[in-house]
Amino acid sequence: MKITRIEGYNLGFDPIPPLGNAQTFIRRRDFLLVSVVTECGRRGWGEVFNSPFAAGAFIKAKLAPLVLGESVENRIPLFEKMRAVLAYDKRGTARMALSAIDMAVHDAAGQILGVSVARLLGGPVRERVFAYASGPFIKEGRGYDDYPTEVENYLRKGFRAIKPRAGLTPAKDGRMVIEMRALVGDDVGLMVDVNQGYSLGGATESLRRMEEAGLMWVEEPLQPENISGYRQLARSVRVALAGGEALGTPAAFRDFLEADTFSVLQPDPTVCGGFTGYRQISALGTAYDMPTLPHSFGTIVNATASLHLAALEPARRGGGPADYPYVEYDMTFNPLLGLREMPVGDDGRIGLSDAPGLGLDLKPEEFEPWLTDHWSVELP
Repeated sequence: MKITRIEGYNLGFDPIPPLGNAQTFIRRRDFLLVSVVTECGRRGWGEVFNSPFAAGAFIKAKLAPLVLGESVENRIPLFEKMRAVLAYDKRGTARMALSAIDMAVHDAAGQILGVSVARLLGGPVRERVFAYASGPFIKEGRGYDDYPTEVENYLRKGFRAIKPRAGLTPAKDGRMVIEMRALVGDDVGLMVDVNQGYSLGGATESLRRMEEAGLMWVEEPLQPENISGYRQLARSVRVALAGGEALGTPAAFRDFLEADTFSVLQPDPTVCGGFTGYRQISALGTAYDMPTLPHSFGTIVNATASLHLAALEPARRGGGPADYPYVEYDMTFNPLLGLREMPVGDDGRIGLSDAPGLGLDLKPEEFEPWLTDHWSVELP
C-alpha cells in the first residue's frame, strides 16, 4: 500500500510547574508528530521529541522524496533507503527524522494488515508490561522538598517502581534517596535519573552516597558519550548504571557494551531508528545478556510504541519488584501523553492493546490546542 502524503504537526506546551533536573529547568516542551498517509487513507504515526524543528526540515528535504510512492509493507527497504542519506548525521537529528518515519510506517502497515505492531514484529511475549513512574522532578526554590507527597501519590495510583530526578549535590542526593527508600519500603523499585548532570568526580561521590538505598539503577550520571568516565564509574560504585536514550545507533551501544559500562540499556525509539533501529539494539543487548528497556518521555505515540517494544523483550531479573522489561510513564503535566489513556492496573502493569498498528486512531483535529505549525508533502 503506497504512501501518498507525509504530514508534520509541531506541538508544544509549557510545563506547569517547570521540570527541574540536574542541568536545567524545562520551561517548554516541543514535539513533532509525523503522519504517513497511504492511498487507502490509513494514517500511521511517528514522533520526534528531541530537535523536532530540524528533524521536520530533514524529512521534507531528504526523506519524503525517498518514501513517497513506496509501500509501507517494505519496512526494511525503506529503513535502508533512509539510512543511506543520513551522511555525517548518523547519530543526530537526521536519525531522529528517520525514527519518526519508521515508526509511522510500522503503524500504517499494522493497520493495513490488521495486526498490532507487536504482532507485526513477531508477537508479544507478554500482554501486560510493568511500568515505573518517571518523577518527581526538582522544583524551583524547593529542591526535593515535595518528593514525599508526590511519591505517595504515585503509590496510590498503583505504581510499584519510581524514578525521581537527582543531581543537586552529592550530599543532598544521598539524603533524598535514603529518605525515598524509607518512604516506599523494600517492595517498591527505586531508580534515579541524574540527566547527564555530573562530572566523573561528582557522579562517583553522589552514587556512593546512594548505595545503601538498594537502587535498581542510576540513569545517565555523566554526559552520554563519555565512555571512559562510565567505565571508571562502573568500576567504582556498587550501583547499576543505565543509559542510552541519547545514543542513536547500534555502533554507539556496541562501544558502551564493549567497555563494560551499562547494566541496563535504554534506547529511545524516537532517537535510535524507530522500531527497526530499536530492535537492532535489543539484539545487541541479548548478545550481552543485558536488559533493554525503551526510554520514553514524550507524547502518547512514543509511549505506545515503547509499550509494544517492551512486550517483545525477554524477561531479565533486575532485583526489583518485577522482572524486566519496564516501561517509563511520565508523571508530569503532559496533555500530549493524555491524548489516550494508559491505565496502570493493581499489578503495576499497563495492558497491551491488540488493535491494528499502534491502536491510537489519532485525529489531527485533536492537536489544535497545542499546534504551532503544520506541513504536508505529497506525491506530485
